[in-house]
Amino acid sequence: MNKSILNTEVQTFINKHLNSEINTLLLKGTAFDNVDTKTICEQIEAKKRCKNKLPTWFNTPNIYYPHKLNIEQTSSEITAQYKAGLINGDNIIDLTGGFGVDGLYFSKQFKTVEHCEIDEKLSEIVTHNYAQLDVQNIKTIQGDGLAFLKKASKTYHWIYLDPSRRHDSKGKVFFLNDCLPNIPEHLELLFKHSKNILIKTSPLLDLSVGINELSHVKTIHVVAVNNEVKELLWVLELGFNGTISIESVNIKKNDVEQFGFLYDNENNSAPKYHTPLAYLYEPNSAILKAGGFQSITNQIQVFKLHKHSHLYTSATLLDFPGRRFKVIHNIPYNKKEIKKHAIVKANIATRNFPETVEQIRKKFNIKDGGTTYLFFTTDADDRKRMLIASKVD
Repeated sequence: MNKSILNTEVQTFINKHLNSEINTLLLKGTAFDNVDTKTICEQIEAKKRCKNKLPTWFNTPNIYYPHKLNIEQTSSEITAQYKAGLINGDNIIDLTGGFGVDGLYFSKQFKTVEHCEIDEKLSEIVTHNYAQLDVQNIKTIQGDGLAFLKKASKTYHWIYLDPSRRHDSKGKVFFLNDCLPNIPEHLELLFKHSKNILIKTSPLLDLSVGINELSHVKTIHVVAVNNEVKELLWVLELGFNGTISIESVNIKKNDVEQFGFLYDNENNSAPKYHTPLAYLYEPNSAILKAGGFQSITNQIQVFKLHKHSHLYTSATLLDFPGRRFKVIHNIPYNKKEIKKHAIVKANIATRNFPETVEQIRKKFNIKDGGTTYLFFTTDADDRKRMLIASKVD
């Protein structure tokens, strides 16, 4: 950690050039004696990534930034605030502390927080930044979190982990055994020090795979921001062997869409089907990841179009955790019928349909965009349909 970066003139230069072209700065160079141009550019790149993702850090003077990859991999403040709101108590230990975003928000819910980080340089940076943020109740520990826990004699109200994947998986499914630390392998140790464990994983992890690898899973939170799933949160409680609850949340700018259901009920319930009615609904990405497709028809007075379509319909407009549309026309998938409507520009989506969006655009010469929405799908009677719709605010 080069503390010369924190000199007033260097900080002023960084803030002045946040919107500058990095390659131009590298070629032009800087005149600072104790900080090279490459290091300054790395600070600029990392800080720029914090503007929207980590505004508290971005707007605090004399923050020291790690490599931009650390910023990309950390939780956003939005998701950190959500997960911290799920738990509280006297103490928590974060075994995979990283840049310390989750730790900051845990500090608002717990009397004391212990932040473990194996990377010595990153741990030093986090310690400095917590001081700039005026956080008094976080203790930073440089070293391997699990190794520290093995030697510890104390217990915690909560243990938190954010394992990283050892390598990229070619498919969408990966295993917690592929991550560092290997949580399934160390569950006995974790439960020895706490009855409550919170785990953050990538949304690429399949829920059924995670459930099979872990034990005492009480709740799984699927967290999306602006309809993009960001993380899965696994709440483990020692001794819990009941039905797992699934909570999906889509955090939007002015609204939060939430939908919850029981994992066993979803697998054992039968949805209600109907051909398209006056209104069409598309679940948000959190629900699509969570898989609450049958539960929606049991909790909201909507019908599913088809077992594999994941689109819903109703005769009257309802509140729904996702996008809502007014059905203007329900047309058989027939080239002659479709051509009659002379659609030249539209937003196209396919659900349980044999052709891709690209194939459909080429086939009917339809440009992308506009206010018209076309859904190509299969209805409850196994008929291929095109639904012309307009979005309902």
